[in-house]
Amino acid sequence: MSNIDQIIRLAAKGDGVAASGRHIAGAVPGDTIDADGAITSGPHHIAPACRHFGTCGGCLLQHVDDTVLAEFVEGRVVNAAKGQGIEPSELLLVHLSPPATRRRAGLHGLRTHKGAVLGYREGGSHRVVDLAECPVLHPALTALIAPLRKFVGAHGPKAMVGIDLTLADQGVDVSLVHFPLEGLGPTEAALDFAREQGLARLTIDQGYGPETLWEPEPATVTLAGVPVSLPPGAFLQATHDAELRMATDAVEWLDGAAMVADLFAGLGTFAFALREGRKVLAVEAERAAHLACKAAGPQSGGTVLALHRDLFRSPLEPAELNRFDAVLLDPPRAGARAQVAEIAASTLAKVVYVSCNPASWARDAATLTAAGFRLTKLRPVGQFRWSTHVELVSLFER
Repeated sequence: MSNIDQIIRLAAKGDGVAASGRHIAGAVPGDTIDADGAITSGPHHIAPACRHFGTCGGCLLQHVDDTVLAEFVEGRVVNAAKGQGIEPSELLLVHLSPPATRRRAGLHGLRTHKGAVLGYREGGSHRVVDLAECPVLHPALTALIAPLRKFVGAHGPKAMVGIDLTLADQGVDVSLVHFPLEGLGPTEAALDFAREQGLARLTIDQGYGPETLWEPEPATVTLAGVPVSLPPGAFLQATHDAELRMATDAVEWLDGAAMVADLFAGLGTFAFALREGRKVLAVEAERAAHLACKAAGPQSGGTVLALHRDLFRSPLEPAELNRFDAVLLDPPRAGARAQVAEIAASTLAKVVYVSCNPASWARDAATLTAAGFRLTKLRPVGQFRWSTHVELVSLFER
């Protein structure tokens, strides 16, 4: 009897699962495991792209090739649907974002007696991994790691600080949280830092909310050709390529729909992509994002109208929804239980659902299918490359 076990798939947290059911950390489909748990690498086991892999909590799957990575992303989405008894009529190719394309990141910085450490937290720990590189980040963000470390070391408080980076049209938008600036010297140093690094904006939260310290011209992000004001901390799709892929799918699937409601619209990522040849109502609860979308609407030809409304507490009702030819929704991770119930009760015949959580999406999908919708198209999206975080874009039709 052989003691060799074959790894056949990846579990949701990234562990290899053997034919016997054992979970083996660091194993990949195609690897073999002996009785002592030693891994013999198979054809899909590759060298990690980053020296911090295994310590940094940011990436869990750098040791798998793109074939297995795509299978993992697809499996997470398809299995979520199957768990609700749903099969897509058409399963489209997985979209994987390439390395060096992530345009937003949340880092941590801590001043030490030798300077500072700056990076992501270790997996399952509060300890910060001092980044020397990050192959997922856009080069414009990576270039700021060393200067930011130096700045935190010279002027940071003794406590942990949050560092949010977002790539805007004008450069990188940097937000420092829990970062008091004591006196004129540190304030001038922050301004010098922003100027020297060519930042689009520097905001500092000293405990009273974000205050803009540096912004030579209004920071914007271009969505489907429309420059939209970028409020501090605003949500953006993590990579431009994934945003384009999902928006292109939505435009194609909603061909012929003259009136569309974009629910949980944010800054208008999908609303502006859909604006050609149709009218779009962009509904958003977060006030700064709504106002940015509203201000950009006239620039886009006036076909995007913004509405400020909390869809969790006050979802669009069937009488309102029935005025539209189709709905697109892109809710937060919790899903859109209340809004989907109203869609199910409406006469809408077409829904594009974008999701960053296959579990809540599948729950909402079950509500739609019970109301007579079919899941006709489904595309898994892996824009958080090498992580277990999975996205999707889907089409439901009655």
